[in-house]
Amino acid sequence: MLLAALPVTVLLVGFLYMEAMTYLEGTPRDFLSSLEWAAETLTATGYGADTHWKNPLMVAFVIIIQFLGLFLVFLLFPVYVIPFFEERFETRLPSNLPAPKGERYVLIYCYGPTVSVLIEELARYGRRVVIIEDDEDTARRLHEQGLEVVLSRTLDELSLDGIGHAQAIVANGSDQDNAALLLSARDNGFEGPIYALVEDPLHRQPLTNWGATAVDTPVHVLAAALASRASRRIRPTIQAVQQLGEHVGVAELRIHNDSPLAGEILSQAQLRERHGVVVLGQWHNGQFVPRPLADTPLSPGDIIVVIGREPALESLGRLAIPLKRHGPIIIVGFGELGRLVQGMLIDAGERTVTIDSEQNEGVDIVGNALDRDILIQAGVRDASAVVLALSTDSEALFVATMVRECAPNVPLVARVKQTQAVSRLYRVGVDFALSIGQVAGQLLAQHLLGNEYISLEQDLKLVRVGASRLIGNHPLRAGVRERTGCQVVAIERAGEVIVEFADDCRVEEADAVFLAGSQKSIDAYYSHFQTLSSGN
Repeated sequence: MLLAALPVTVLLVGFLYMEAMTYLEGTPRDFLSSLEWAAETLTATGYGADTHWKNPLMVAFVIIIQFLGLFLVFLLFPVYVIPFFEERFETRLPSNLPAPKGERYVLIYCYGPTVSVLIEELARYGRRVVIIEDDEDTARRLHEQGLEVVLSRTLDELSLDGIGHAQAIVANGSDQDNAALLLSARDNGFEGPIYALVEDPLHRQPLTNWGATAVDTPVHVLAAALASRASRRIRPTIQAVQQLGEHVGVAELRIHNDSPLAGEILSQAQLRERHGVVVLGQWHNGQFVPRPLADTPLSPGDIIVVIGREPALESLGRLAIPLKRHGPIIIVGFGELGRLVQGMLIDAGERTVTIDSEQNEGVDIVGNALDRDILIQAGVRDASAVVLALSTDSEALFVATMVRECAPNVPLVARVKQTQAVSRLYRVGVDFALSIGQVAGQLLAQHLLGNEYISLEQDLKLVRVGASRLIGNHPLRAGVRERTGCQVVAIERAGEVIVEFADDCRVEEADAVFLAGSQKSIDAYYSHFQTLSSGN
């Protein structure tokens, strides 16, 4: 219609101009000259000989045609012509699931920060991922990143033919859409596992009844992790969600100025011998160093990542942060997450003070947390801890800086939106930062990958495996590190966690072995010492 309208408009304007010049100006023009004038005017390219008119009606006519030309060039072309060509020359995103051939895949419904870490983990394990996305801009961005994407603006448009070829389904949409996808997948004969992420815990049971293999609420797990970091009354107090097995946990502990550890080198601290923990990594100036060397200094402000039993982690935590505070726990940001954190803290018997920019029920102080006076009014200098439950990472970064200026030693816990912001928050003095993507990624990866593991950073994984071919060998003399690059850091045996291996220590059949290393080295361990099927 647009292509047909353009020549018709030129012909009509040319004819009207020819008639107007004859009867209004008294200077007739032939049709070709009038047609040329119409084309020049409508395309805004300029005029030939006709540039002055005397009759007012003629002037009005010319003005109308000039504006019509601007409308055609600057509105119709961007709105219709350019999108027309983009639609035909851009890569068309598939609207159907992959044909049931080739490698099986994990199907993820709706991309977002909640599943971003999971996708990265699956890629590192060589698992194929297909994402169903309802937003075209997001779908194209994911496609440009090399991910397989199916564009489906509504679930009603999505055909689930061939869904049986999927290895598993992760539902990350709204609770209602997740329920619709779950029922549709089961109706189409999908018998594999379906893992759903929901916002409302009350929706867990209905989804389970309708066939979901597991239903998780990442925002509640995230709130529990932040609350347990802020309060010693909440168990587990140190490891939050970073826990492997029943007895083994992982802690991230900032070394404060007053700590006896500050200024020592790693070998002098003798954390393995004195405290029963093993250092897996260290955050220094916002950079993560996996497997630090024996001569690595423990500087004030550094964060060490350690593995051990909960009592040992708590004891080391008191040594790293030797501060006794009796003030309230300050929660900055009182959205959904802030409310959940406050509820858990109050249930544990803690006093809380909440700060938010808007007046709502439960907000104690209304104001901007970037205002130093607001923080002082909340009692930040005497607080037991500060929890940042803000909506953006940039805001959390600025507020963390302000808190550190007012109270250099107060324990500071932060929620982040994107995992990339963790290092920046550590650099400005945050003691513990966690994103919902990390929480959901770990929960789902344990379901999908079949191994108990913690992804500490991209270059460092902690995995719990069976004893396998290590039975009868000394943990450090079985050639694990020499052959694979990863290292045995702990053994769980009959409720005890062994991190210091005596000369007569031998791996027993019922032991659980904990390995630390890169993804490549962990894969090498599976190749050399056991099959993936015996990973647990």
